[in-house]
Amino acid sequence: MPPQANKKTDWVVSKKEMTKEALKKSFQFNRQYTLSKDQYTATMHDNYLALSLSIRERLIERWINTQQGYHKKDARRIYYLSMEFLIGRLMGNNMYNLGIEKQSKEALEDLDLDMDTVREQELDAGLGNGGLGRLAACFLDSMATLGIPAHGYGIRYDYGIFNQKIKDGFQLELPDEWLRSGNPWEFARPEYTVTISFYGRTQMYQDQNGQLKTKWIETEHVLAVPYDFPVPGYKNDVVNTLRLWSARSSEEFDFDYFKSGDYEQAVYKKVLSENISKVLYPSDNISRGRELRLKQEYFFSAAAITDIIRRFHAENPNLKDLPKKVVIQLNDTHPTIAIVELMRLLVDEYSMEWAEAWGITQKVFAYTNHTLMPEALECWPVDLFENLLPRHMQIIYEINAQFLKRVSECYPGDTDRLRRMSLIEEGFPKKIKMAYLAIIGSFSVNGVSQLHSDLLKEKLFKDFYDLFPEKFNNKTNGITQRRWLLKANTRLSSLITKNIGNGWVTDLNQLEKLNALKSQKAFRDEWFDIKKHNKEALAKFIDSSMNISVDPQSIFDVQIKRIHEYKRQTMFAFYIISQYLLIKNNPKAFIYPRTFIVAGKAAPAYSMAKLTIKFINSIADVINQDKSVSSKIRLIFLENYRVSLAEKIFPASDLSEQISTAGTEASGTGNMKFMVNGALTIGTLDGANVEMSKIVGEDNIFIFGLKTQEVEALKQKGYNPREYIERYRMLWEILNLIQRNFFSPYNPGLFNPIIDSITQSDPYLVCADFESYCQMQDKVSTMYLNRDEWIKKSIINVSKSGYFSSDRTIREYAKDIWKIPVQS
Repeated sequence: MPPQANKKTDWVVSKKEMTKEALKKSFQFNRQYTLSKDQYTATMHDNYLALSLSIRERLIERWINTQQGYHKKDARRIYYLSMEFLIGRLMGNNMYNLGIEKQSKEALEDLDLDMDTVREQELDAGLGNGGLGRLAACFLDSMATLGIPAHGYGIRYDYGIFNQKIKDGFQLELPDEWLRSGNPWEFARPEYTVTISFYGRTQMYQDQNGQLKTKWIETEHVLAVPYDFPVPGYKNDVVNTLRLWSARSSEEFDFDYFKSGDYEQAVYKKVLSENISKVLYPSDNISRGRELRLKQEYFFSAAAITDIIRRFHAENPNLKDLPKKVVIQLNDTHPTIAIVELMRLLVDEYSMEWAEAWGITQKVFAYTNHTLMPEALECWPVDLFENLLPRHMQIIYEINAQFLKRVSECYPGDTDRLRRMSLIEEGFPKKIKMAYLAIIGSFSVNGVSQLHSDLLKEKLFKDFYDLFPEKFNNKTNGITQRRWLLKANTRLSSLITKNIGNGWVTDLNQLEKLNALKSQKAFRDEWFDIKKHNKEALAKFIDSSMNISVDPQSIFDVQIKRIHEYKRQTMFAFYIISQYLLIKNNPKAFIYPRTFIVAGKAAPAYSMAKLTIKFINSIADVINQDKSVSSKIRLIFLENYRVSLAEKIFPASDLSEQISTAGTEASGTGNMKFMVNGALTIGTLDGANVEMSKIVGEDNIFIFGLKTQEVEALKQKGYNPREYIERYRMLWEILNLIQRNFFSPYNPGLFNPIIDSITQSDPYLVCADFESYCQMQDKVSTMYLNRDEWIKKSIINVSKSGYFSSDRTIREYAKDIWKIPVQS
């Protein structure tokens, strides 16, 4: 029976306690009195909600105490602005960080409930597209664990990254209704709603002191309503806040239209306003989509800036002291408009002189760049920007004018440099270079791997590095081991803790102690058995979800990431075809069975990426239905890649495919998740692979392909992919097979765009790297034949993964950029 709660004090105490009995009492109380259900009427989702509320209760007191502590200390705070927070499921993460996973599981068992079944009721919060959003989530976890006074700001999208359905091999996009059953982890804070303005015009006027001022008038308004998510640190009683903004109309409906019977028009403005937070990344192929994307960026950035100033004013009356108490970290270029919004508020609303306001702004913002692709750097058409945010356009023009004045003073007569460094790109249409604005308006600019940071200084932002060398630094990305090892790979975590203690959970460098154990046969056998179990679990999932059986004794060779040409899923597909041809034509040369696993989503408007998904699935159809090869190789495309699915895949993987063209990947974090779970890496010297190779040693990673400098030299010389096709017979046979419609017999010419791209331009040098890739894959297969050596290398990889913890990354941000202490 649930507790009667006659003694209110007993019930309150039970909320604070972390024991099995206290959790069981909370669960029963919440199920009966909060959800109005009992053990007979409760659905499994009700049980999930009851447990979530019980866990949440144990977060709340710690959350309030943490925030009160920050206020009392008047702490310097970090505000992390990101368009994406790919937080996934929160129940397991919150249990682990509170240290109540075991007690919660036992409490459910006493009530004849299975923890895994209950946890499966939670939907992934897919509020991100990939690495950018997942990195932001890892960083929030690390900031809380290190006791850093931090707040995340983003958008509470009604629909996150789409749900991917594979039909006839093609990707279909379905809405991700992650809020359809409610969300027990969020708290609405309507009392902190912010009014956001758009459109209108500017007007000059004289203030009471005779000073010429500008005001933004005749605007349209949208309300930004905040929802707070608690972010607990690991067993340290710190709970930080992720605040996500939801758009609400400032007018529920137009009563005049309503009275006349035009009910659709009566709510038109409401629907239009609330579209802002409706969906993650609207298509920017059409003008309305571009405008909505810009609205989203300004909406959450402006709301965040207003909220930051409100928090600041709670203890500090003078905005001149803002840099002493506030650092705003921009996660890529999306929130760059926040720089202009702060300037608008300081100059227009708080009547600060321009020079003083700009000085404050430049001391508050720090910018993280996440791309080496010039085309991925946001540029907004001036006419679109001017129509939507007329006052901000004026401020950008002024920032640009004063900046170019400084450039001309430093480089007199260098008009070409002025053109290159201008925030405004001339042409049709004229565009605003947001990355340049982020650099100018920030005191720190960092890349996310050593190679990436070097290339920013040497190539992409060379002019700015020449002018501001002190701003540029590197902060190699990391992952939180608490999500990606402790939670995702419980058996391996237990083995590690049994042998070296649990200090690694907050200090991943302690995994170095595993290196001494690799020579012990008993330890290697346990390591092998755990990997075998994880592979069997994934094989069972594949069988139940796809009705395809795979061999857990085969090499699980995995490429899971966003589908993009530079990530070269096509090259992986070519290698799979090569193995198919090898088995058909020369089976004795085939070395060891493999299960090839691919997962990832393509942007809905990215036709080549979507065709790549169809291509991979068409190859899978041929291989998996051919009995002469399917006993040796299988190809699986797992649909709807998401955080909870990734947690199943990483622990089961043997080989991690990190094969992007050198000089294209900023960092990558999937490579780190594979590494900490004991997979070996095959990859190019790109992104964080460079540091990984140095740390783990060349004998424990499979590196192939052209280096960044060689890629540049080849392109400058004049790259001709046909030279490589003619030189390497296997590549020619693969392309010939595709061209003869072997993988598309009922749709001739379907894959011609892939063939044309590879044979005519091959922008990401698949042909140039393919032979080297295949040779290295042979070494992988040969190495796997020696089980003991493979396991030793797996142990070495895990033992050397300490550098790639997001805790280390955040410590570096705190020390070098934010100038803030962290918990030891």
